[in-house]
Amino acid sequence: MFIVLGVVVLVWVYAAAKTDENKHDWQLVWHDEFIGEQIDLNKWSFEYNCYGGGNNERQCYTDRRDNAYVENGLLHIVAKQEQYSGPALKDDHLLYRRDDVSVTKAFTSARMRTVYKGDWLYGRFEVKAKFPQGQGTWGAVWMLPTDWHYGEWSASGEIDIVEAINLGVVDSSQPATSKIETRVHGTLHYGQPWPNNLYSGRSFRLPNNQSPAADFHLYALEWEPGEIRWYVDGTHYATQTSKTWFSESDKDGLVTVAKGDAPFNRRFHLLLNLAVGGDWVEKSNAQGVNTAIFPQQFLIDYVRVYQKQ
Repeated sequence: MFIVLGVVVLVWVYAAAKTDENKHDWQLVWHDEFIGEQIDLNKWSFEYNCYGGGNNERQCYTDRRDNAYVENGLLHIVAKQEQYSGPALKDDHLLYRRDDVSVTKAFTSARMRTVYKGDWLYGRFEVKAKFPQGQGTWGAVWMLPTDWHYGEWSASGEIDIVEAINLGVVDSSQPATSKIETRVHGTLHYGQPWPNNLYSGRSFRLPNNQSPAADFHLYALEWEPGEIRWYVDGTHYATQTSKTWFSESDKDGLVTVAKGDAPFNRRFHLLLNLAVGGDWVEKSNAQGVNTAIFPQQFLIDYVRVYQKQ
């Protein structure tokens, strides 16, 4: 999710023609099919704050049914335009207080995570999802380190399985053609703690100008020692390796490089969220946030995690 800050490093191995032929090597170890009437709190926790995600996002995240619920076998994450007051700090901050109402924002939404309930070192992660659309929407399926072993973001890493912003709006990468935004993005964040963080990634378009907001598609990521691969509907569109990522700490001017394939050699957990606005979103496409499009929903059919036995 922290896509704006830092320096982008455009390094990857492109593999759009390949498919995930080795999927049968993975064994299912965790899943949520979103069956029933309640979100399974044995698997998920809600963040509750108006922090802004570190990206100047416009929503408060709540744990209300108004913003996240299960119905007809789908998880609905709903972004609504409404004033809401809540904590200024993110949930894991030492000074966080749930009863803090010092920040008021114009939107609400939900951000769910599996931290301490589902944490994995390596695996195949699948999410079947239908994204929201319109200027100002930012749906994301991603991973953060559980233990922050190498230091603050992004020295301990971030893995973005799939993100999409401003779907259905004129594509800011091709404004002269008036092409509609249909891209999804897969990204890694690494390097030193902010503001010396780095990121690298790739975008992907569905065939025949399909929009990720028009129907459900299967987004997958395979994470193995020294290599991470991205897929959409079985098409392998990007690979990154430990030859291009790294983790460094800088203490009193002494820079130390972590060994091995750090930071992606420690356990991570999953996050699902729908943000409103934010630096990257509001500087792209038509810019800003189109308040007329809300409410918007991010729909998740299932989340599945596999590992090699």
